[in-house]
Amino acid sequence: MPSKEEKRRRAKLVEAIVQGEKAKAIESMPIAISDLAGLFDFLDERLGIEGCNHTSKMTMKYLESRKLKAEEILPWLEEYGGYCEVLANVEESWESEIEKNT
Repeated sequence: MPSKEEKRRRAKLVEAIVQGEKAKAIESMPIAISDLAGLFDFLDERLGIEGCNHTSKMTMKYLESRKLKAEEILPWLEEYGGYCEVLANVEESWESEIEKNT
């Protein structure tokens, strides 16, 4: 059985790997964390007023208003379960990074 010291060393290695992967994921994002946070705020507000229409129409509206590259961002959002579920699915995946960076 590994010692407490060995367990701590292994835990630090795992944490370093996770942080490295997270950093790579952030670098490859086609949208800035601040714009992603803005998208979530926008969708939260609009969905509360209009409800979900099960399309990416509201997401497109936000991206266009910010002159962001929808052709790059929408496929990335879809990888996380985007479409009308952007707020629920994508925000859950990136919530901790948004909180750290805003």
